Amino acid sequence: MYRLATSFPADERLGLCSQLRRAAISVPTNIVEGTKRQTNADYARCLTIAEASLAEMEYLLLLALDLGYLSNEAHQPIAAEIDEVARMLYALRVKVEQGDP
Repeated sequence: MYRLATSFPADERLGLCSQLRRAAISVPTNIVEGTKRQTNADYARCLTIAEASLAEMEYLLLLALDLGYLSNEAHQPIAAEIDEVARMLYALRVKVEQGDP
């Protein structure tokens, strides 16, 4: 996401670029934070936040596509990766909620 965001217009550095980078960082950061929580419920909450950040990233990339900052050819593989990560996060959260991390 960092490299991708550098291709956006300079006037988006503090807007879309920054928001996209924060969302991208939030996904793994919340997963890692959750692994150090004391209870499965707390871990699951961190995974839910990671899922929400991933959804935010997905929307921001769609916005970049709509604004012409991102080509459809560049967007498609990223969207596929986001979809795969979303499925993995969901499955992990369900296991954690069931008490089977």
